[in-house]
Amino acid sequence: MNRSFDFSIGEYYHLYNRGTDKRIIFTNRNDHNRFVLLLHLCNGIERVDVSNKLREGQTFTELINIEFSDRLVDIVAYCLMPNHFHLLVREKQEDGISLFMKKLLTAYSMYFNNKNNRTGALFEGRFKAKHANTDEYLKYLFAYIHLNPIKIIDSKWKEKGIQDLKTAQNFLNNYEHSSYLDWMGNDRHESKILNRAASPEYFSTVKDFNDFVNEWLTFKDVQ
Repeated sequence: MNRSFDFSIGEYYHLYNRGTDKRIIFTNRNDHNRFVLLLHLCNGIERVDVSNKLREGQTFTELINIEFSDRLVDIVAYCLMPNHFHLLVREKQEDGISLFMKKLLTAYSMYFNNKNNRTGALFEGRFKAKHANTDEYLKYLFAYIHLNPIKIIDSKWKEKGIQDLKTAQNFLNNYEHSSYLDWMGNDRHESKILNRAASPEYFSTVKDFNDFVNEWLTFKDVQ
């Protein structure tokens, strides 16, 4: 299906996809780490053979700190869920999003299929995209993407509201597979993925971001 818009440099987009037949695509820490590495290593014009570098003994820390002369997109938020993922990016190069996503999904599918001795498509068609064309929607996406993991412990929280706020907050503070911890000021290697300078200046402090998330967390009927 054709999109109703073209990707444009300087514009923000919500990119997402899930496993075919809603299958689990992140089964353990190695899967999460590989996808995180690919978010970094596929976001450059230069080609990086991740499997070969791992076989040569390079570590996650070494690979996540590889520098690129230029980026295809600016990643400002992400979240990995068991059977899908969300990215919030700004296009930086002409056709940057299309090239980045092609590299990312091809590389991860090859890794996953090889590891699990399977063939065929891993993802449900081509990646989905929505244009974040207003400030209101862009702010909403920051909340939606970072609060997505709450569905793991409370699938109906958006409709019924949070029953235990402290439990939800603690879960987010311990969920490693999103950029929530980076925006909360944690010093970790995964922060290398993000270009926070490319994000609108919504949150000048960690407290601003925390207050923003908590406001959405306690609001019912988040779509």
